[in-house]
Amino acid sequence: MGTLSVVGLGPGAEDLLTPRARRALERAQAIVGYERYTGLVRRWLPSAPLYAYPIGAEVERVRQALRLAAELERVALVCSGDAGVYGLAGLVFELRALMEWPQGPPAVEVIPGITAATAAAALLGAPLGHDFAAVSLSDLLTPWDVIVRRLEAVAAADFVIALYNPASAARRHRLDEARVLLLRHRAPETPVGIVTNAEREGQQVVVTTLGELPTQAVGMLSIVIVGNTQTRVEDGRLVTPRGYRLGDAPPPQ
Repeated sequence: MGTLSVVGLGPGAEDLLTPRARRALERAQAIVGYERYTGLVRRWLPSAPLYAYPIGAEVERVRQALRLAAELERVALVCSGDAGVYGLAGLVFELRALMEWPQGPPAVEVIPGITAATAAAALLGAPLGHDFAAVSLSDLLTPWDVIVRRLEAVAAADFVIALYNPASAARRHRLDEARVLLLRHRAPETPVGIVTNAEREGQQVVVTTLGELPTQAVGMLSIVIVGNTQTRVEDGRLVTPRGYRLGDAPPPQ
């Protein structure tokens, strides 16, 4: 009986893959994942033993990873960003509890990674300097009315908001609906950052406002960060103050 390592690959740049994650990949006798993510692993570790799956086969790939971990010593299941943030770590534990294990279940370890939101925030400046919330706009697994209720709550509470899965070809209207909702709680001048392909080829970083948010320029590979009432733009970068008292700060030398 082996160990399944659920590995967060980070945003996609090899130098943002954590050392612990890399060690898990190098030691793995099998690496399972969505084909986009196994493609990254192939670039970093050309001889890696990969099991690539198409998008939408999440349950199948997790089952395969667990079965392999019952037969091999070390198996890795890869996810983008952090495996526990809109990743597959939760599904691993759910299926592990449901599947039958005549010899006992494999051990599971979750290896953290740099999230899409924090990678995007770093490129934008410091928009997550105070309380923030992450909300996915994908209604594939969560009913839209639930998403609206959560978005309404964090908007009313003045959280900075990181919007995951903000748009796709089939549901671009959801971002438009979210923008209308947010404008009920935030001024049109509220700073907004859009990062597409963060730390990957084709990276784009846009600083705009909630009132002028170009929803047609946002896709599934984008993260949208909406500032709170204190967020401002400093030299083209988004900054959300933490609240430090600066009145007695000495002048710069």
